[in-house]
Amino acid sequence: MAQIHAIEPMGMVHGPEQAQVHKSPPGNSINRGVLFICGGWKFLTPEDPSFLPSLQLQEHPQRLKLLRRYKLSSKTPTLRTSRASLPQIERAPQSLEDGGQSTVDELKEINLGTIEEPYPTFISASLSSEEEGKYRSLLTEYKNIFAWSYKEMPELDPKLIPQIEVEVNKLIEAGFIREVKYPTWIANIVPVRKKNGQLRVCVDFRDLNNACPKDDFPLPTTEIMVDATTGHEALSFMDGSSGYNQIRMALSDEEITAFRTPKGIYCYKVMPFGLKNAGATYQRAMQKVFDDMLHKYVECYADDLVVKSKRRQDHLKDLKVVFDRLRKYQLRMNPLKCAFGVTSGKFLGFIVRHRGIEIDQSKIDAIQKMPRPKSLHDLRSLQGRLAYIQRFISNLAGRCQPFQKLMRKGEKFLWDEACQNAFDSIKKYLLNPPVLGAPVPSEPLILYIAAQERSLGALLAQEREKGKERALYYLSRTLVGAEVNYSPIEKMCLALFFAIDKLRHYMQAFTVHLVAKADPIKYVLSRPIISGRLAKWTIILQQYDIVYISQKAIKGQALADVLADHPIPSDWKLCEDLPDDEVFFTEMVEPWTMYFDGAVRRSCAGADIVLISPEKHMFPYSFALAELCSNNVAEYQALIIGLQMALEIGVSFIEIYGDSKLIINQLSLQYDVKHEDLKQYFTYARQLMERFDSVMLEHVPRTENKRADALANLATALMMPDNVALNIPLCQQWIMPPLLP
Repeated sequence: MAQIHAIEPMGMVHGPEQAQVHKSPPGNSINRGVLFICGGWKFLTPEDPSFLPSLQLQEHPQRLKLLRRYKLSSKTPTLRTSRASLPQIERAPQSLEDGGQSTVDELKEINLGTIEEPYPTFISASLSSEEEGKYRSLLTEYKNIFAWSYKEMPELDPKLIPQIEVEVNKLIEAGFIREVKYPTWIANIVPVRKKNGQLRVCVDFRDLNNACPKDDFPLPTTEIMVDATTGHEALSFMDGSSGYNQIRMALSDEEITAFRTPKGIYCYKVMPFGLKNAGATYQRAMQKVFDDMLHKYVECYADDLVVKSKRRQDHLKDLKVVFDRLRKYQLRMNPLKCAFGVTSGKFLGFIVRHRGIEIDQSKIDAIQKMPRPKSLHDLRSLQGRLAYIQRFISNLAGRCQPFQKLMRKGEKFLWDEACQNAFDSIKKYLLNPPVLGAPVPSEPLILYIAAQERSLGALLAQEREKGKERALYYLSRTLVGAEVNYSPIEKMCLALFFAIDKLRHYMQAFTVHLVAKADPIKYVLSRPIISGRLAKWTIILQQYDIVYISQKAIKGQALADVLADHPIPSDWKLCEDLPDDEVFFTEMVEPWTMYFDGAVRRSCAGADIVLISPEKHMFPYSFALAELCSNNVAEYQALIIGLQMALEIGVSFIEIYGDSKLIINQLSLQYDVKHEDLKQYFTYARQLMERFDSVMLEHVPRTENKRADALANLATALMMPDNVALNIPLCQQWIMPPLLP
């Protein structure tokens, strides 16, 4: 029975979750007497143990050196040799030697030990003398939470020897493994060269992993963790020292990890690298250890630990709290991969600063130095590197569109001018890549989406101080298969749901303002019958708070990548005449509605108006006219009063309904105005109508519309909800157009 365990204080584990494991291993080469070749080394099963490769050993310092890319302060002391020198297979090239924590800040090495027994680690070179003294004092006090060698791990005393047989001895001496006499599972060893040329003995646990259930413990979302690290004045980066090996295996599970060596069969007493659920187990352990600190002043992903402080003066206090927790659980950090008190550094592959997130310059340099691809393998290598930094590149799918034809099966690889132009444009873009921000709580996000003929693009942004927008995330992808044949509005819907799928962790926590040519939300929800993908989209939409921002008389919208490169200012207006652009909608603003009616009786004349807002709020008004007049003049008076009121409150789009067929048809230019006493009112009403952006006129027969019928006697007969208080002012007014004598 395989068991999965959680960490407890002092490194012990308990609480198994049972999982079935087959007792008999699958048949493979480890059960036969054959030559096993892996990683350039040859091994034989015990049935033919006549061969063991001899190694030419060279002496080299145990002490790890910094990579050349780390710019040490001129005050940095030269690196001293370690307390002991141990043999190594071969000296590694300088460009591949292991080094310290990658930061943008200049680093300075400090010694927490003596000249005879140095204990080096690194702090920011920009610290003042007073700050440096405080950091040195704190790190010296907590020196026992770091491990400069295996023997400084709790109860461990290994000697690093890079020969396979002696490497096993080292693991035995460290207490990591023990001998097994009657194993039920056996795995092969896989020697792997480290970047510095040394040898790491790994175990091929593929058969065991296939038999074990997957631990579904969710790993943190890397983008959220990177975002959470920005905006801090002081940072400290730490790396666990052989992190997995600091968690012990349950005694009943140790023999399941058995593996074959030239010395015999051994199993792990601590959690080894290579187990399917090792990462989830370690992450669960770290989250349990730092549970009350996570996302406040600690971020942890596997063995990468970041301590962050909003204010620089609080950083030492935050570090002390974290050091106390590490000491409590006897966890050890690698001091040569630590950097304390810096303002920036590399975390999960990106450079994090106070101002935002940047691309690691080494990733940019790798692309800039690439020659043009000469084969499909080279092209895939380029696309893989671009995919890693796609968050920073606007409309990446559109930029890479010329490459798509080269990826088709059976297509001859022909690098033409279009491909070269696309390659050059990407390199040019990366000369000045954007600095992305992290979302600020309580502020809505802005999502721009755009659809081209064969690609989709999106930009997630957020408005900051003074109305300026900050780009947070770029998205794009190529349309495939039947998606190319979607209608423009369906492509817009697809762009929205593509963005929702990729940015789910952002959109579930914020209100999102959607900006696009057309309203895909209205398109999806207004279908009388939904099925297939529309039904799927409708269900997905219900999970999010997305508000479409309507735009006046849109005929086109700049592509999402252009909007991203040039954030819109507060006084920005869309151009209404974009040549050669496809028309989606001609109007997206909800109009106001106005009902009017004029009535004449023996002793008085009246004008009745009902204004209805886009939110369906009703505003009824009744006016007594100062003088008697004809019924048609009263109708014109009512219309003119309503138009003036609408203009005064800033209405731009209005739909007008009246029960006078004569007035409606005259204003619609379907009837001529023959009576002289109506011409002045007609002219004045037309002048008022021209001040609106859009006016729609419609005749409503009194017998077919209750609201129109109620207009005849608005004060008493208007159909209103019972719980709505009526506000019907009665005043005397007489409209005299300026054209009248």
